[in-house]
Amino acid sequence: MSPRKSVQQELTREMIMDAARDLFVQNGYGHVSMRQIAKELGYSHGAIYYHFTNKAELFYAMVQEHFHMLDHILANIMEQDLEQHEKLKQVLLGFIEFGLTHQNHYEIMFLIKDEEVRNFINEGPNKSYEAFAKSVYMLCNKKASLQDIWSVFLSLHGFVTHYSRHVVGYDEVKDLARSHVNFLLRSLI
Repeated sequence: MSPRKSVQQELTREMIMDAARDLFVQNGYGHVSMRQIAKELGYSHGAIYYHFTNKAELFYAMVQEHFHMLDHILANIMEQDLEQHEKLKQVLLGFIEFGLTHQNHYEIMFLIKDEEVRNFINEGPNKSYEAFAKSVYMLCNKKASLQDIWSVFLSLHGFVTHYSRHVVGYDEVKDLARSHVNFLLRSLI
């Protein structure tokens, strides 16, 4: 039996999630194994199992972290001392900026097609959308309908999805994002 390989750095949950995220986006959830994730990191698969019981638990932890990041952005904007119109604008821009800055996160959060995990992660999107919808509703002085808010969300989602195929990050389309948000604001206010 060969001696265990010496590692330079303690394996962390964050390191595992970063490697898994990239593999899930490149290959799809169903085509990635815990062994592949371990190989990508240069660790034994047993080291991964120390942190996560199975691939589904790893995926769920990753998605929870991603939605927590998005929810935190929304909460921070809502706590800012801004005029309502500007705060609403920042909420919409914040969603676009998150999606284009964290494209792999966004793809896993909203665009995963694997049935095995889609049903497993429905809670995150629903809770985040509910917080988004409540914020938009309040910032529109309770005048926007649920259908209007859903349409705005779908428009933001479409913007992110479209440009994530063509740009590396938010800064490349910052002006277009502002223009899009201003267009959407006209339908809300």
